[in-house]
Amino acid sequence: MISNFVVTIDGRVTLGGRSGAIGSDSDTAMLVALRTRVDAVMIGAGTMRAECYGRVIGDPAKRERRERDGLRHDPLMVIVSGRLDLPWEAPLFTDGGGRVLIFTASEEDPPETTTPVRVERHAEQVDLAAALAYLRRERGIRALLCEGGPRLHAQLLELEMIDELFVTHAPKLAGGEGPTLVAGLPEGDRGLELSWLLHEPDTGELFARYRVP
Repeated sequence: MISNFVVTIDGRVTLGGRSGAIGSDSDTAMLVALRTRVDAVMIGAGTMRAECYGRVIGDPAKRERRERDGLRHDPLMVIVSGRLDLPWEAPLFTDGGGRVLIFTASEEDPPETTTPVRVERHAEQVDLAAALAYLRRERGIRALLCEGGPRLHAQLLELEMIDELFVTHAPKLAGGEGPTLVAGLPEGDRGLELSWLLHEPDTGELFARYRVP
């Protein structure tokens, strides 16, 4: 599993509750490129509510390239939502393209959606280890991209499920209070290995790829 985040120099991953204000078009291009190479994309309910996702890969040419590379035309969108509290009016659910799988502990049923939605229920709370095992065993998911939020990312790191982190370091200072890259992760010395580092001269961004030993 890989993860992708954009962060300010002081470690913030959102401004005004969203990540888009931090990154640039280059950062978006990196994110889309990663999406084209994976079987599934995973997000938490908070990220879904904040960002109101549309179709995971909107460009038909990129979906065609995925098929030429032997992948499904759309990555499976995986949402972790304990209460099934989601923005059902978001384009992800109304566009009709792709597929959505939701892990939840809620007994509620989702509304009718144009995009196909399947719900997998867990007792009391979502068991991430069991969810990942299900994705591998039942859905054949081998490459998974986590796009947040920070608490979901921290839980996956604590479970030692993340293999690589792609982090865009934006030349910005946010200040104030807000979530960091690993909100809620218990303190510890977790070393990472830098695989490569790219500099975008037009924006001043640093694109880093870290491997988790």
